[in-house]
Amino acid sequence: MMRYVITLQAPDRKGLVEHIANVISRHNGNWLDSEMRHFDGIFAAILQIEVPAHKCDELIESLECIEDLHLTHAKSTKPESPSHSLRYQIVANDRPGLVLQISNQLNKIGINIEQFSSQFESASHSGIPLFKASVVLGMDDVIDEEQIEQALFTLGDDVVIDKLD
Repeated sequence: MMRYVITLQAPDRKGLVEHIANVISRHNGNWLDSEMRHFDGIFAAILQIEVPAHKCDELIESLECIEDLHLTHAKSTKPESPSHSLRYQIVANDRPGLVLQISNQLNKIGINIEQFSSQFESASHSGIPLFKASVVLGMDDVIDEEQIEQALFTLGDDVVIDKLD
């Protein structure tokens, strides 16, 4: 079995995930991991699958036959897990460049972003635009959690950081 990462994008419609899952199943594939979202009428997904090596090209061709579906794919390998990971939720007033600032601060202290999921929403009482992110950080060495939080607090007085788990 070979591992592949596939990204998909299509106009959203009912039954699309089922159609994709049927194609993967018909080619003896195993759906390992995924993130799927709906953005302004567009379905977007990242899938990690395992499939017999001799079936990959046929699987990709079958996915490409799904109406209006655009995809990319790449062979992957099972990565070594970081020896230590931490999960945080970050909330701040929304502003351009915030993801760049977060990634810069974490990179400066040698932290890898393993997973990043963000949302834009309005604060419930004030209507102020908020940025919310759930972040999983991976590192080979145990790092002082206070160092991570101090790096993130340099983003501004409006930043709220909660360690999860």
